[in-house]
Amino acid sequence: MRTDFTAAQLADPDYAASNAEIRKCVHCGFCTATCPTYVLLGDERDSPRGRIELIRAMLERGKAPTRAEVTHIDRCLSCLACATTCPSGVDYGQLIGHARAYVQANYRRPLPERLLRWAIPHVLTRPRHLKAGLALGRAVQRFEPWFERLRLGGLAALLRLVPAAAQAPRGVGLYPAVEDRRGRVILLQGCVEPAMAPQIREAAVRLLARSGFDVVLAAGEGCCGALSEHLGRAEEARGMARRNVRAWAAAGEVDAIVTTAAGCGTTLKAYDHLLGEARAGAAAKARDILEFLGEVGLPPIANPQPISVAYHAPCSLQHGQKVLAEPARLLREAGFDVRTVPEGHLCCGSAGVYNILQPELAARLRDRKAANIARTQAQVVAAGNVGCMAQIAPALETPVVHPVELLDWATGGPRPQALDRLRVRKA
Repeated sequence: MRTDFTAAQLADPDYAASNAEIRKCVHCGFCTATCPTYVLLGDERDSPRGRIELIRAMLERGKAPTRAEVTHIDRCLSCLACATTCPSGVDYGQLIGHARAYVQANYRRPLPERLLRWAIPHVLTRPRHLKAGLALGRAVQRFEPWFERLRLGGLAALLRLVPAAAQAPRGVGLYPAVEDRRGRVILLQGCVEPAMAPQIREAAVRLLARSGFDVVLAAGEGCCGALSEHLGRAEEARGMARRNVRAWAAAGEVDAIVTTAAGCGTTLKAYDHLLGEARAGAAAKARDILEFLGEVGLPPIANPQPISVAYHAPCSLQHGQKVLAEPARLLREAGFDVRTVPEGHLCCGSAGVYNILQPELAARLRDRKAANIARTQAQVVAAGNVGCMAQIAPALETPVVHPVELLDWATGGPRPQALDRLRVRKA
């Protein structure tokens, strides 16, 4: 694709990078078949190649974006299915990230949108605020239909995602290996996952320790920056990344920085882009926990279960990190009957905070995903990202768990509490 940026624009590293990616696009259209919003809406402006053209025009013009431009940029899920499909190797993630930062800096949104976009990073990325928000959400959850009737879809979507109360996760510190020691890892604590699903951290610590690794929960660590980056708050995301890199350096030498939330892992692996290679340091060691276990192997299988499992591949894992075979392979090694979800390349609609900002489109994608999962007739759904779990669970009767909960169970850990619903259905 031809571009016409000025010399002054190209002196900016972000513009230079965007220029290089835009010029790779040949408008072949392969991306349209895998883009969830184009599949739903059929609008060229809601396809990757259409958005690339829109981003080119917006950046070249160098003025405030139009409402139409913002609408189509906002509708992008950042699922990166298009990057998987693109034969030209366009780094679409770089382009949409630059576009969102440009919109954030140059477009004044209506007041309700500004308030919601301010509240998301100030609540979701701060554990105390999130804990209070979830408690309030549980108190008013029964009024969710009224929010829909008042056309407050974003608030209604938030209430649907609120889980039942759970015990607080374990705190910072060192949790030693319980078998022959093989190494030392940092387990990313995250911000949303501990409040929404603390059982994932518990299962991960047990599984890694049983695999022979000391597990460090690093003091001073915080949000990875993914949510802020989704909102176009690039400098805020950089600040979070710098804080984490400092916290990991203070924790000492490790073999890997392991994540249980696929969305966080994708962001960690992009810290070299966010901070510059020289400053990213330990982020180069980032591994999704399923990727890491695929490399080092599972502990001995102590409790194989012939349960059928529909594996839902998070976009951030399959498209963002290119971790494809390991999750299903590990589940099969643990004795589970793994079933493939039709249209597995399409996003479930979670996509960071997409289900809050675009609730109608997110709901359509959720229902489509739920219908495809139902076709597998599996007893359990395994999803390696807490956002996906929260998104699809309300649309399913089938229990939804993280793969590490199943792998922990199969290698000697407790049965995941969510599977109690299996007994209820059999009764």
